[in-house]
Amino acid sequence: MPRNTGNPNAIISLGILKVKLAGDILSTTEIENRYLKIIMEVTNMYNIATLNKISPVGLARLTDQYKVIDDIADANGVLVRSQNMHDIRFPEKLLAIARAGAGVNNIPLEKCADRGIVVFNTPGANANAVKELVLAAMLMSARNIPAALDWVKTLTSDVSSAVEKGKKQFAGSELKGKTLGIVGIGAIGVLIANAAKSLGMNVIGYTPFLTIDIAHQTDAGIPLVTEPDMLLEKSDYISLNAPANPSTEGMVNAEFIEKMKDGAVLLNFARDKLVKEDDLVAALESGKISEYITDFGTDGLLGKKGVVIVPHLGASTAEAEDNCASIAADEIMDYIENGNIRNSVNFPNTALPVKSGEKRIALMTKGVENPVDLAVKNLGITVTGVSGGTKGDYGYALVSTTDPITEVPKIEGVIKTRIL
Repeated sequence: MPRNTGNPNAIISLGILKVKLAGDILSTTEIENRYLKIIMEVTNMYNIATLNKISPVGLARLTDQYKVIDDIADANGVLVRSQNMHDIRFPEKLLAIARAGAGVNNIPLEKCADRGIVVFNTPGANANAVKELVLAAMLMSARNIPAALDWVKTLTSDVSSAVEKGKKQFAGSELKGKTLGIVGIGAIGVLIANAAKSLGMNVIGYTPFLTIDIAHQTDAGIPLVTEPDMLLEKSDYISLNAPANPSTEGMVNAEFIEKMKDGAVLLNFARDKLVKEDDLVAALESGKISEYITDFGTDGLLGKKGVVIVPHLGASTAEAEDNCASIAADEIMDYIENGNIRNSVNFPNTALPVKSGEKRIALMTKGVENPVDLAVKNLGITVTGVSGGTKGDYGYALVSTTDPITEVPKIEGVIKTRIL
C-alpha cells in the first residue's frame, strides 16, 4: 500500500506563506494557484490527470497526497481508458500512465519507455464483464436473436398470430454439445472456457505460453493446446481472446480461416487488428464463416452479410469500470510513492517491502543486461534490499538503503533515476 509522506509542519508554514502572498497585488485565483503549487512541491503531493471519465470509485482510492486534474501538462501521473495518447506531448515530470483496462494500443509504449515513464494496465479487472458478453454473443448467434428482434420490429398488428407463423424461420440450435475453441487462454479466456464448459459445451483452449497459474485455473477436462490448428477444424464457435501485438496482428487470415470448420461462428471481443478484414469478408460471403460477432466495428464491416457489431461494450459495466479504475489508482500510487511496479507493459514487475527509516533509489535502464548488478556496483551505498529485472530492451532496479543519499551518480545505460 502507498505510504503517507506528507509533512504537517510544512503545511502549517505554507499556510503562513499563503497569508503573505495575499499581501501582493494578486487575484484570489492566482494566490490559490501559487499556494497549491508550492505546497505540492514541499509535501510530496502529486497531480493525476484523467484523460477519460474515470470511475469515482477508483478516484476515491487516491489519498490526500493526490490532486485530480484535467491538463496533462502538469501531471505526475495519468489515468486513462481509451483516449489516444500517441500525439500527446508528455511533461518532464510525468512518471506513470495507468490504463484502466487491458489493451494499451492507445499508448506509445516505446516513447514512454525511452522517457522513463512506466505504463500500467489492469489485466483481469474487466475479465468477468467480457466473459459474460462473449457468452451472450454465442447465445444470440445460436438462437438467431438479432435477426428475430429485427423482424419483430417490422410487425404492425396481430402480433400473436404473426409470431406463431413466422418464428420457424428463426429456429436455432443449443450450445450444449457444441465445441468452443478459444484462441488465447489468459485472464479472460480461462473464464470463458470454464463458463462454456458449465453450459455443456466441449472446450479447447489455445495458448502459446501456458503458465502454471492458467493451468490451475482451467477446469479439468478442458484440453489446452499449443497450436491453433488443433482446435480450428473441430470448433463450431471460435472466440478470439489474444492480445493485439506484432505477432498476433492479422493472425485471422485466409490461411487461418481455411483451417476452420465450415460454417463456424467467429467471435472477436479482443481487438479488431487480430483479423484481416478482406479475408474475413470473403469467408462470410462464401459461407465458410456463417457469422462474425465483434465488439470492434469498422466502416468496412457495416452492412456486410453475417456481421453483428456490438458497440464496444466488453468492459462497459459499472463493476468492470470500478475494478479497472481502482486497480489503476493503486498501481500508480504504489509506483509514485514506493517505486514498486505491478502490471507494467513496458518495464519489469518489481517490488520491495516498505520499511521505516529506509530510502529507495530507482534506476531505469536501456540496453543493460543486468540493471540490479549495475545499480549495486555503481551507487556506492549500503544495500538493504534490491529487486529488478528487464523487459525487452528496458530494465529497472529498485534499491533500498539506510544511507542518507541525496543524489545519484551518472551511470552509463541509465535513462532515469529517482530517490524515494
